Parts: sequence; C-alpha cells; structure tokens
Amino acid sequence: MRHTNGRLASWLESSTPAVAGAVSVTAAFSTYFCMYAFRKPFAAASFSGASFLGTAVTLKTAYVIGQTVGYALSKFAGIKVCSEATRAARPWLLIGLVGVAEVMLLLFAVLPPDARVVAIFLNGLPLGMVWGLVVQYLEGRRNSELLLAGLSCAFIVASGTVKDVGLYLMSGFGVSEAWMPFTTGLLFFPPLLLSVWVLDLTPPPTAQDVRERVRRAPMDASQRRAALAEYAAGLIPLLLAYFFLTAYRDFRDNFSVEIRDALGYHGQAATFTRTEFLVAFGVMGALALLNIFRNSRRGLAATYAAIGSGLALMGGATLLMNAHWISGFWWFTLVGLGSYLAYVPYGSMLFDRLIAAKGVVATSVFLIYVADATGYMGSVGVQLYKDLFHHGQSHLAFFVRFTLILSVAGVVLVLLSALSFIRRPVRQQPGRVPSEGATTPALGTEVAN
Repeated sequence: MRHTNGRLASWLESSTPAVAGAVSVTAAFSTYFCMYAFRKPFAAASFSGASFLGTAVTLKTAYVIGQTVGYALSKFAGIKVCSEATRAARPWLLIGLVGVAEVMLLLFAVLPPDARVVAIFLNGLPLGMVWGLVVQYLEGRRNSELLLAGLSCAFIVASGTVKDVGLYLMSGFGVSEAWMPFTTGLLFFPPLLLSVWVLDLTPPPTAQDVRERVRRAPMDASQRRAALAEYAAGLIPLLLAYFFLTAYRDFRDNFSVEIRDALGYHGQAATFTRTEFLVAFGVMGALALLNIFRNSRRGLAATYAAIGSGLALMGGATLLMNAHWISGFWWFTLVGLGSYLAYVPYGSMLFDRLIAAKGVVATSVFLIYVADATGYMGSVGVQLYKDLFHHGQSHLAFFVRFTLILSVAGVVLVLLSALSFIRRPVRQQPGRVPSEGATTPALGTEVAN
C-alpha cells in the first residue's frame, strides 16, 4: 500500500521525529477508535426483560459473553497471526478483519434474539487482532511510550463515544436495538479506511531507535516458546493479575449503563463520553511521563509503579465513596482512571520496555497477545460467575466488591512480577544491536540496560 503513495511516504520519512510521531499516533489512534464502532455499540442497548434460552443468563450477558469469547479466541489466533505479520500484509489484514466484523453485525440485525449470540461471537472473532497490528507500527521507538499512550487513549475514549452514538441513533433516529450496532459501524467505515491508509505510510523505526530499543522482528514458533520459558517466573503473577484486571475493565465497560443508572445518572447519555475523556487524559498524561526514562530497566520499574498505583487508586476511591466523601460520578471516574492506568501498560509499553531491557530481537505484540488471551478468559469467567452465582445482586454492588478485592490482590501480584524481572542481573552494555550480518541476540540472552 505504501508504494502507491511514494511522495507522501517520502515526506514523512524525511520529516522531523516530532512530525512523523504526530502523524503516526494520530493515524493509529483513529484506526483503533474506528474499530470500536464495530465492537462496542451493542453494549449501549439494554435488551431488557429477556433471558437467553430461558436460563438465568440475561440476553445482554449472553451477547457480551458471546463477543468476548470470540474476542478471546482472536487473541489466541493473534499470538501467531500478529507475531508473524509482515509490514506489507498489515493494512490489508486490518481492513479485512474489520470488514468481516461489520458483516457479522448485519447478521446480528436480522437473526432472532437468541441466535444473535452466534453473530456477535463471529463479530468478536476478527476484531481481537486489530490492536496487535496497530501496535506494530509504533513499537521499538525511542518515543514509543508517548506513541503508545496516545494510542491507548483510543479504546478509553472510543468505548464511551460509540455507545453515545448508538444511544443517539436509537433515541434521535428511531434505530432499533438490533440494527443500531450495524448502523454505527457503517458510519465509521470510511474514516477507518482513511486512517489505515495514512498509518501504512508512516516510516519504520530509525537506526537510532533500533540502537536504543532493539530491532523488532516477526517471531516464529520456536522463538515464541523460548520467550515464554525465559519470562515464565515473572509472567505468571503478571498474567494472573491481568486475568482479573481485564474482567474488571470489561465489566465496567459492558455494564456501565446499569452501574451509572444505579448511581443516579439514568438517561444522561453524555456522561459516557465525559467520564472517559477525563480518564483518557489522566492516563495519557501519567503514562507519557514514562518516556523520560531513557534507561530501559528504570523505565520498566516505573511502568510497574504506574500499574500498582492504578490498582491502589481503585481501592482508595471505593473507600472514599463508601465513606460518602466523593460522589458516584467521581468514584466511577477514579476507578476508571485507576483500572486503565493498570490495564493500558499491558497492551503497550510494559512489554515494549521488557524486550528493550532484556535486549532480545522480538516483537512485544507476542507477549501482549499472550496476556490478552489470558485476560479475556477471565472476562468470560467473571461475567458468568456474576449471573450464575450472584444473579440477585445488582451490578453496582458486585462491581464495588470486585474493586476492593482486585485492588489488594492485584498490587501483591504485580509486586511479585516486578521483583522477578527487575532484580535479574544485566550482563552487557545497553542498547547494543549487532551490525548487518552479525548474529543477533537469541531469546533468553540478556543484553540491554
């Protein structure tokens, strides 16, 4: 795709790092923002008064779980697909995956209510690979923290915004709950195409980026197995924390309408966008500060500190609300800020820093997708647990209890992982990447920082 627009691509390659970075992060943000219009609008509908196949599971929960299962399986597929994807294949994969998801939303609109679970499952199946393909355009750069923080704002802001669009289509134009997801996706397809086109024109990492952050390259099966063996001790507690953190984030996202109604904000659709913009700017500001750490080990330690701080904020805000010191609006905003401050680094700078600190030629997308595949299994499990074992408990009461438990347990698990990775000895000079023709460090060989 790049070769058809050589002049624009050449201009970007010859531009300053600030200009190239601004274009890259804007295109990446826009691409992922548009993807959310094919994933999350259905959550704005309540589908109230209906159960799935006459069971205790509500219809909306069945839809949420159906899409989440598809999304989780997509993460498993992404371990291979995204890790091995070449630069030339990425734009076509992005467009094709989202196109399939939109067709499934059309199927969702025309099927009977119970059968829509199949359509929403197939909708989630391709979308889970979009994140990894977009991250590959931004990883392995000296300013990756800034770029990835900007990209991460997309899924924080987009989720609330596309749900507001869905609510407006239903209330302002009379679009039904069944047709609203497809209609929302249709509105966002043209800007998606433009965003992918611009994203694919952005230049690859420079030689200086490679010297500081290590070359990023596709990984075959043997390299992936070696990476897991190398990082197992630190990964296990990290993945366990992410298992519940992903479930928490998804529960807040998918049932935000019900939680906010219980807090007294019924019918105030704009609160979706308002709270998530506050969260997005807070997360972006905090995580962008990680870019000041040029040494990768210190940067890795700072990233762990950000994750732990986010988990602690969730618990602290809940105690403040229970004591009636803050309102429900600010509680919902603060637990959102804390959860995303803990969640976002997993999908962006945490593994980017880890690879740079260890000095192995690899792609952070592989470890991101191992984490995501684990996390979305937790999301399905927690949602089923709530409906099957706490059916009579309100979404708000369940969410408050979940917040307190995760805050404490999450801090402990993240601390264990940090001690495993950061205390390991480093044997060679930071940032050394072999010249062309030389042997690159094998996975499991520590080189940097």
